[in-house]
Amino acid sequence: MKKYSAFLNMVLVLCIVLVFSTAVAGFTAENGPVATSVAQSTAPSNELQEGNLSLLDAALLGLVEGATEYLPVSSTGHLLLTQRLLGVTQDSASRSAANAYAIVIQAGAILAVLGLYRQRVAQMLLGLSGRSVAGRRLNLNLVIAFLPAACLGLLFNDLIETHLFGLWPVTTAWLGGGLALLLLQSRRANSTLGHSLDTLGWQQALGIGLLQCAALWPGVSRSLATIAGGLLMGVGLTAAVEFSFLLGLITLGAATTYEALDSGRLIIAAFGWQAPLLGFFCAFLSAWVSVRWMVSFLQRRSLALFGWYRIILAVAVMTGLTLELIPGT
Repeated sequence: MKKYSAFLNMVLVLCIVLVFSTAVAGFTAENGPVATSVAQSTAPSNELQEGNLSLLDAALLGLVEGATEYLPVSSTGHLLLTQRLLGVTQDSASRSAANAYAIVIQAGAILAVLGLYRQRVAQMLLGLSGRSVAGRRLNLNLVIAFLPAACLGLLFNDLIETHLFGLWPVTTAWLGGGLALLLLQSRRANSTLGHSLDTLGWQQALGIGLLQCAALWPGVSRSLATIAGGLLMGVGLTAAVEFSFLLGLITLGAATTYEALDSGRLIIAAFGWQAPLLGFFCAFLSAWVSVRWMVSFLQRRSLALFGWYRIILAVAVMTGLTLELIPGT
């Protein structure tokens, strides 16, 4: 039984939020439609609601974002599914605001990793000032790994949002990524064999960056792509996971800053101040717990857990879509 306890615990934690979201969405449907735009909203000011995103919705989205951002399970896919279940993306205006909100609250997850890896971040800062050779090398590798996905993302962002932000593309990516994780784990079981961060070269960093481009397909998972890229480049699992976390600081930081500047007014107009702040706080807390759990777990177990989770979730969501139990396309 102990062999499966970690898997059951993770599935329970991740699925409770989704199940609870379903219940909330069902309650909303029974007690009246969710407002589809700020102009149409007639909710009294004393209710816990801003636009079409209640504070409960904001908290749930924040928890989902933080819990899944650094796990190789795709936070984008989980957020998209949660948004559909909560009914906060019923029209194009609310969908744009909700998508921007989901990106901006990544700042909470970023802050959590900054706190958990403060010593490594301090080394990187020393590298910027020329006082740490290892920190300067790590900074260079992170920039090299960041550039491929950043360039492709800017070029194809509109195309991706138009054709790939749907539950069917996401579940396909969940299934494919799960199978890839199982295959990768079967070939690479040692968590320490391979390059450490201190011996990582620019060639390995570039390989990781190229693999990160696959995560532009929603549902693939940035963490999965970068961890898998690290393993394929000969990096040890522990080092690959840490590099993935640190690379996330740059990738997510750039995306969050861009989205905040580009859509900040839209988010505030649609949801007010309370919901984004609550989502940020919840993302911070759940990311802190999630990252610490993952690091501890991978010291004793393998990535196969996440592969099986992705496959089970993909099959469940595909079934729900086929039977029209889950709204979405």
